[in-house]
Amino acid sequence: MDRREVESLFERAATVRALVVGDLMLDEYLWGRAERISPEAPVQVVEVAREDLRLGGAGNVVNNLAALGCRVSVGSVIGTDEDGQLLRHALVEKGAGVDGLVEDPQRTTSKKTRVIAANQQIVRIDREMRSSIGAASEKALLDYLLTRLSEFDVVVVSDYLKGVLTPALLDALCRKGRELGVPVVVDPKGDDFAKYRGATVLTPNRKEAEVASGTAITDQASLEVAAGKILSNLELDALLITRSEAGMSLFPAQGEAVHIPTVAREVFDVTGAGDTVISVLSLGLACGLTLADAAWVANVAAGIVVGKLGTSTVSPREIIAEVGHSLRDSDSKIKNLDVLAHLVARERARGKKVVFTNGCFDLLHVGHVKYLQKARELGDLLVVGLNTDDSVRRLKGEGRPLIEETERAHILAALGCVDYVALFDEDTPLRLIEALRPSILVKGGDYSIDQVVGRELVESMGGRVELIEFVDGRSTSRIIDKILSSK
Repeated sequence: MDRREVESLFERAATVRALVVGDLMLDEYLWGRAERISPEAPVQVVEVAREDLRLGGAGNVVNNLAALGCRVSVGSVIGTDEDGQLLRHALVEKGAGVDGLVEDPQRTTSKKTRVIAANQQIVRIDREMRSSIGAASEKALLDYLLTRLSEFDVVVVSDYLKGVLTPALLDALCRKGRELGVPVVVDPKGDDFAKYRGATVLTPNRKEAEVASGTAITDQASLEVAAGKILSNLELDALLITRSEAGMSLFPAQGEAVHIPTVAREVFDVTGAGDTVISVLSLGLACGLTLADAAWVANVAAGIVVGKLGTSTVSPREIIAEVGHSLRDSDSKIKNLDVLAHLVARERARGKKVVFTNGCFDLLHVGHVKYLQKARELGDLLVVGLNTDDSVRRLKGEGRPLIEETERAHILAALGCVDYVALFDEDTPLRLIEALRPSILVKGGDYSIDQVVGRELVESMGGRVELIEFVDGRSTSRIIDKILSSK
């Protein structure tokens, strides 16, 4: 995938409805100073200076999906205690739907309190229940899931072995997901993966895969053996094993394994990286990406989040920037139409005058450059529509273009006078013009006003058409003829 495809993925994220099902908890952090020993016992006294309360467990998946721009709802069981109400409030503040929260007066809402002094954790205090939820709570949560599942594009299951995800609930959820065609993506825990049978994708780490398969993973061969055992037993569509510094390995039920290397970077903290992986993977599947492409983007996101301290999330902007890093200047200007239409509409709303022109731009020469510079002078923003290779062949014949579309796009985008480049596969750029609604439509002086595609639309919106003369004696065809005649 390139930057344009990743941008389009996140442009669609706002339409994705994700349901997170699993063990919710609160993460409480108490920061302070530890400068003396208690007179009551040989322990440090921590003077608390600051407190912080965050969503933990499956709640961190909610954090990640919300940071990616998704519409998120939750399905879980919490207590009726004060911590349960704080957790509900925190979810509502994140914009998450809480209709699937079942309250059980017999349960304690999970809460982990971490006391931190001198930049290190002194102690962690856990308040939780690990027993399975009661029959009444299980039925209430199941009723919600089975009734509302069709409203969602993807289900993310986050298991922390705190009792919410009973075998019966998981079985019903996976079956209903397959019936409706809704992907069920699971971050598993424990040594028995049988309860996840029928899920779409499982995302264990290397240690979890070793335990579940009974196979020590020491090399490529043992990795494949372990993956084969899990796949054959669980009727999955795919298994994604995260392997820390070794990256990820995707094993589809049908087809070849895909090994995705990690991006080398300094690692500060792997806390919550699994939540980032499953969130980005789930978004990709919900938007129609292949398993391999969704895993690739998830791997990029994981590489970013491990470079942050504490349980963190990653933003679309960070992922897009990382993907476009190798061709940062030109790559950032090449956009898919859905992304570009949004950007141009925003600039237009700010009062910017948008100029549009189009062409094949095969063998870019000084005539092209002068033409584009003049076009840019007419407004505040120049967008260039670029014919794809197939489109050029239909217009110019076999043997053209001489330079393939990706290279042509980067060459154009490297010009300072060009703000954005968008490829189009049709014979004319009319679809681009309709989506972008430019103020000024520019073509070469070899056209007449009446011949310019999109003229009527632009003029109906109060815009105009401008014709710019090319530099005399400069054309791609003449350059080709000169090269051929010099042989």
